[in-house]
Amino acid sequence: MDVAKNLSVVRRDIPESVKLVAVTKTHGIETILQAYNAGQRVLGENKVQELMAKQPLLPEDIEWHHIGHLQTNKVKYLAPFVSMIHAVDSIKLLREINKEALKCQRIIPCLFQVHIAMEDTKFGFSEAELFEIIESVAHKDLPNVRICGLMGMATFTDDESQVRSEFKKLKLIFDKVKARAGTELPDFQELSMGMSDDYKLAVEEGSTIVRIGSLIFGSRH
Repeated sequence: MDVAKNLSVVRRDIPESVKLVAVTKTHGIETILQAYNAGQRVLGENKVQELMAKQPLLPEDIEWHHIGHLQTNKVKYLAPFVSMIHAVDSIKLLREINKEALKCQRIIPCLFQVHIAMEDTKFGFSEAELFEIIESVAHKDLPNVRICGLMGMATFTDDESQVRSEFKKLKLIFDKVKARAGTELPDFQELSMGMSDDYKLAVEEGSTIVRIGSLIFGSRH
């Protein structure tokens, strides 16, 4: 597996303004270092245990993103170093991130996860729940989190029109939130959508962050 070559192919496909999170789940240190040596500094993991095992063994200048479902009791392990938490799907989780960030004297960037897929297995807020949280004062007493945008996962399907419509829906929600809460959420700039199978569609529909694993590192071990 030529990780450096795969990375260069993916980078050619996305604009410089779109951040590439190289998703390292199930891949070993040697494979990950190939990406690092090819200049990739933003890495993503979806399991806290795996991230905790890898982080001390890899260079300190890596920007680690946690991109999977996160349980509140695991936040304390990520708080000292995580660069962004992509999948905040409850106010309870946001409060816990704030609490642990305060202990570490850090401000942790977060994205709200929105449920856009047809599948029941995906986590995330509905549009109504999202606006309820953003329009409430709940986030205002959380000085150690920074709300930076939204993330979502499209349905796992070969139907491109369905995937595109789900990305369009998320972009529409993103634009509504930005318009309505722009002054209260000045850092609300990021839209994390698109993975190995659908990142080109996601970029076309306005994604600013793509999360790509198998196209770079090969299939999961």
